[in-house]
Amino acid sequence: MSDPKLIPLSEYRRLPQTQMIRRAEELYLEMRRRRTVRDFSNHPVPKEIIDSCLRAAGTAPSGANRQPWHFVVVSNPDVKKKIRAAAEKEEEAFYGGRAPDDWLAALAPIGTDAQKPYLETAPYLIVIFAQTYELAPHGSKVRNYYVQESVGIATGLLITAIHHVGLASLTHTPSPMGFLNELLARPANERPFLILVVGYPADDAQVPDIGRKSLQEIATFIE
Repeated sequence: MSDPKLIPLSEYRRLPQTQMIRRAEELYLEMRRRRTVRDFSNHPVPKEIIDSCLRAAGTAPSGANRQPWHFVVVSNPDVKKKIRAAAEKEEEAFYGGRAPDDWLAALAPIGTDAQKPYLETAPYLIVIFAQTYELAPHGSKVRNYYVQESVGIATGLLITAIHHVGLASLTHTPSPMGFLNELLARPANERPFLILVVGYPADDAQVPDIGRKSLQEIATFIE
C-alpha cells in the first residue's frame, strides 16, 4: 500500500462569525422557498446551466473518493416519451394494487397518481445512476464503497444547485427502474437511483399545502 499524496488545504476561507451567521440564515431562507413541482413549463433551459449544476453535484464527498455516480441528461423528446411510457406502466401497477394501503394513504395529501406528463413536458430529465463497481483496465471488477450514501449526497447537492439557479425539480422513482438501463444504454454496473425532472415551473403551477418539521422535531442537541 502506497502512502497517500497530501496537498495543503489552500482554498478554504475562514469567515468572520457574523458573516457565517448571516450566510447560514440566508441559505436557510433560500432553501425554504424550494418546493417540489409537478407542473412544469416546456420553456427551454440553457445547457450550460445544467452543466454547472452537475459540476456542483460532482463535488460531493464519496466513499474512498470513488465518485460512484453517473448523470444521464435527457432532452431528446423521443427518449423522454419512452421513459414516460415505461414509468407510467410501472406506476399503474403501483397504484393499481402493488402499493400497500398505508403507502397510498401517505401519498394522498400529495395528490399523485399514475400519470406523469412532466416526464415529457420538462426540458430535462436527469437520470442518476449509482455505480456499484468499476472495471479495471484488465477487466476485473473494482468495488465501490458507500454507494447509496455517496449518490444520495451528490443528488442533494444537485437539487440545491438547481434551486439556487432559479429552476424547479422533482424526484421521481418508479419501481422497478431497470427499464432505464435499457432505454439509456447504461452498463450492468450501474443501477438507476432516481429521475430528477428539471425545468421552470408552469405559470399556473400548484403545490400541496404541506409544511415542514420544526428544528426541535428534526434535531437533538447534546451539550
